[in-house]
Amino acid sequence: MKKNYVLRLMVMFLFSFSFFAQEVEIKGVITDQDNQPLPGVTVVVEGTNRGATTDFDGNYTIKVEKGETLLFSYIGFDPQKIKIENNTTINVTLKMGMQLDSVVVIGSRSPGRTTVNSAVAIDVFDIQQLTKASPQVNLNQILNYVAPSFTSNTQTISDGTDHVDPASLRGLGPDQVLVLINGKRRHTSSLINVNGTFGRGSVGTDLNAIPAAAVQNIEVLRDGAAAQYGSDAIAGVINIILTDKTNELQLNVTSGANFSRNANSQTGGVDGETTNVSASYGLDLGDKGGFINFSGDFDIREDYNRMKEWEGDVYNRYNTVERFANADGYDITNLLDNDVSDVIQYGNQAGFNLDPNATKEQLQDILSVDNTSAELEARNQVRSDFNMRVGQSRLRGGRLFVNFALPLDDDGTELYSFAGISSRNGNSAGFYRLPNQSRTFTPTYINGFLPEINSKVKDESLSVGIKGSVGDWNVDFSNTYGKNSFLYVIGNTSNASLQNASPTVFDAGGFSFAQNTTNLDVSQFFEDVSKGLNVAFGGEHRLETYEIVAGQESSYSQYTSAGEVITLASQQPATDFFGAARPGGAQVFPGFSPKNELNRSRSSVAGYVDVELDVSEEFLLSFASRYEDYSDFGSTVNFKLASRYKLTDNVNLRASANTGFRAPSLHQLNFNSTSTIFDQNGDPQEVGTFANDSRAAELLGIPELKQEISRSISLGLTGKFPEANLTFTADAYWVGIDDRVVYTGQFTGPGTGTELDNLLRQANASRASFFANAIDTESRGFDFVITHKTNIGTNSKLNTDLSGTLSQTRQVGDIKASEVLTNAGLVDTYFPQDSRVYLEEAVPRTKINLTNNYTVGNFNVFLRNVFFGKVTEATPTIENQQIFSEKLVTDLSFGYVASPSLTFTLGANNIFDIYPDRAEDAFGNRSGGRFDWSRRAQQFGIAGRFLFARMSITLQ
Repeated sequence: MKKNYVLRLMVMFLFSFSFFAQEVEIKGVITDQDNQPLPGVTVVVEGTNRGATTDFDGNYTIKVEKGETLLFSYIGFDPQKIKIENNTTINVTLKMGMQLDSVVVIGSRSPGRTTVNSAVAIDVFDIQQLTKASPQVNLNQILNYVAPSFTSNTQTISDGTDHVDPASLRGLGPDQVLVLINGKRRHTSSLINVNGTFGRGSVGTDLNAIPAAAVQNIEVLRDGAAAQYGSDAIAGVINIILTDKTNELQLNVTSGANFSRNANSQTGGVDGETTNVSASYGLDLGDKGGFINFSGDFDIREDYNRMKEWEGDVYNRYNTVERFANADGYDITNLLDNDVSDVIQYGNQAGFNLDPNATKEQLQDILSVDNTSAELEARNQVRSDFNMRVGQSRLRGGRLFVNFALPLDDDGTELYSFAGISSRNGNSAGFYRLPNQSRTFTPTYINGFLPEINSKVKDESLSVGIKGSVGDWNVDFSNTYGKNSFLYVIGNTSNASLQNASPTVFDAGGFSFAQNTTNLDVSQFFEDVSKGLNVAFGGEHRLETYEIVAGQESSYSQYTSAGEVITLASQQPATDFFGAARPGGAQVFPGFSPKNELNRSRSSVAGYVDVELDVSEEFLLSFASRYEDYSDFGSTVNFKLASRYKLTDNVNLRASANTGFRAPSLHQLNFNSTSTIFDQNGDPQEVGTFANDSRAAELLGIPELKQEISRSISLGLTGKFPEANLTFTADAYWVGIDDRVVYTGQFTGPGTGTELDNLLRQANASRASFFANAIDTESRGFDFVITHKTNIGTNSKLNTDLSGTLSQTRQVGDIKASEVLTNAGLVDTYFPQDSRVYLEEAVPRTKINLTNNYTVGNFNVFLRNVFFGKVTEATPTIENQQIFSEKLVTDLSFGYVASPSLTFTLGANNIFDIYPDRAEDAFGNRSGGRFDWSRRAQQFGIAGRFLFARMSITLQ
């Protein structure tokens, strides 16, 4: 009867509460035999997925029911089991011994599976400890320096991607890794990366919208898991586990800056100042083990610049004429008139000896001559005054997360929820608009201008669920909603075609993406079947919505000289003195027009079964299958088979094989806009992105998008050697992906008034790009992790981790171009050389991490060396594809525990001020001095040495 009552509670969606729960909160401190606290100890309720880990001082808190058993495990120590009776405080002393791995939740729905005994490769990172010792404070950079198969770097001069860092796993795309929070699917960003960076054409998850203070652990599943978790899990899964600590205030204040020889436009000094303040505090709810935890942070990040000086032309002789006219109080807008007498007058004042009867055409030839050196001297300027901002963007942001759980009855039924909200404003800059360019309306900006992209990124999420038992089955029902929006305000700029009437700040519009996911998960562990059988099954419904909103008219329109919006092919845009058409739209980022506006939705339903059987003490077998049906392109069925065999008590052999898929995102299906993209020579191109169901795509024979299909296999060896206090995992893998979605190269019309020419003109573009299932790829690699922990003497410990990845992704087979493209000789435009390099060589294929964490008394020394493999410049010209050599980056920090509640840390990221190789002139990629380091291929960024100080406060 009571079970039926619980079921009715679930159906009524959690509105009734029982006050007779026997769940209690257990607290304690875990130490070693020398009475030293042990951070990172795994505490698990035996036979369940409920668990916790100890903090830096060895403290833990966990909710349990009377009669349950707690399992305490720590690498290098014997495990302990304690049954809960009337205890509320349990302090544990662990002895050195056998236990060398920790329990994980992801990758298996069977309770109590550990990293070494799992059938697939899983890494576990204690974020609470890393945020105390390491220099990094956001999740992307934390993972970039500890997870060898994970890559993420701050981008530069790439529009919105300057504000959202693309991240990848195993060298695959940002949209081929699934992110979960507490096991629930996380929504992706609304931003699609269409500029020149790694991950171009993809949509990733914005990990930096999640405060590190809210995170206890991160589990990284390095294996295909679409059959278990659905779309986007081709490369693997990242599961973020939120903290559930209560009655403890944790406060971290971190401040630092780049102290680098190349700071401040390579003049040296200090730049890129950063301050992050984070806090976490939890409360007990009632006396039945409920809790609510609030965690958040706020950060201020200043920009930095690594461009030394502009080496190209700045001024021509016409700009000199403007200077003389302006000094005379003359309205230089009038110099654009067909009456050239004023031009001749001021040109002669400048000493050009112009013929009083010269025509405008003759003057154009004479005044187009470069006059940069003379003008710089006359205007008291230097070339660095025309620098771009090549480096990280400026950011102001804040994040807040809440994690909540409340027991409802004495059968383990629990209401839970977690929610988050974040907001950040970013500021980055584009290419400098020089006064000798038609893009610059010099009466407004006589010396040119540096346009700025101001972003407003907002993120919100809410997950609510109930879990408990129905009969002997564990049931988890939840609903998770998330939304990300990205709006643009373009500043310090102009619409050149609007001339004097142009604003200098534009609302350029933006986009948003929302996702609602409903899950029902059912499982049961059968102890009496062989050595244990876990059966899980469930279903999912997902609704997604993608929206593009238009900006103000002047942010996207092109105008005639009379100030009329161009809507007809017969209308001509305003021109500069030399007859060059002035481009429309806000410089650096033309806004979205009403033609770009859309609101598209789709839904999907899925069902899965996941079975894991311990056939014997040695042999584990796992099988999963998932059916998924999308409203916009069809259905798919995927499978996974995994196994682990114990060769000895301490050495395991594991393997897996699976099929997978990735549904094209709504962004890829529907995004359309026109943006300014600079080619390898630094020349601006107005590139229109057209949807695959557009007329432009039809003319080029580009088909509509379909799902990516994958197959993967992995083979691994794991072991633990208690006598040496050492564990290791080594895994080799192969992933094949068919019909991979890419962002094409830039197609041009023939310029003869064809329908394609007219479509481009209507979009205010000169070129067109699309998303297309253009290629097949293969990825293969090898990952390894070696962990060693030991006590040295009576009061010191040394933890050492060595991990690495060696991977390679390459295109296989022919480019899947249409007959139209093939006959027109445009196959290489469909998937150009720079796209190949972004895919295969723009991120390190080798990364090795050696971390040493030494604690003696109240002092801690953290030393980390990360080896980044070589990368290649992503450019469409093979001869210009410079290879940048391997580099080693060293982090070092010193911590001091002043009291149980106060810790100070001083340290450095990249203490030896290492930079990637410089771009060499011979390869032609420096763009007139703009890029001394590549912006298309990045190993670890170009910030240089970063020094920081941190204060950590823990109050109970």
